[in-house]
Amino acid sequence: MARDTVVRAALELLDEVGLDGLSVRRLADALGVRNPALYWHFRNKQELLDEMTRALLAPGMGGPRAGETWQEWLTRRAHRYRSVLLSHRDGARLVAGSDPGPGVARAFEEELRVLTGLGFTPGQALHTIASVSHYTTGFVLSEQAARSPGSEVDLEELPLLVAGVREGGPPGGDEAFAFGLRAIVTGVAAALEDAGQA
Repeated sequence: MARDTVVRAALELLDEVGLDGLSVRRLADALGVRNPALYWHFRNKQELLDEMTRALLAPGMGGPRAGETWQEWLTRRAHRYRSVLLSHRDGARLVAGSDPGPGVARAFEEELRVLTGLGFTPGQALHTIASVSHYTTGFVLSEQAARSPGSEVDLEELPLLVAGVREGGPPGGDEAFAFGLRAIVTGVAAALEDAGQA
């Protein structure tokens, strides 16, 4: 059985049972094989999770399109990353708890090279991409988190919260994500301008 077949099946099983329900035994049952057949490819569950993360992240990495500014590129990159995380149940938890490995690290190096080629210092490039990535992961973690019913709240006691939701929508979802992302990208641009690098 091919390694990528196992990873695809694991991602399908993740959608069915979630990260907490995913196990090598359950995956073996889904594939109609015995556990040792999977241990041929992965020594333990964490290695499987790491490979699942690589399968999610690697295809979406890369530099800007022709004519795209760094701001447009990072914005597109973040929206694509969010879509990838949301495409699988517990996608953000999976990625946050896994080691993406050397292939993804090399792709990340190329992304850093794009920004340093535009005048960012290596540290600025690293912190810019990390800030966008961490914001996106955290946002999706919140979106995918199981919500337990809260206590009854009298909305008349929360007029600003009600007004805020009416004006800008709930604090999750596409509009809220785009607002926070704009704040990060605009903040980076302002910091570069203050440093005389814009």
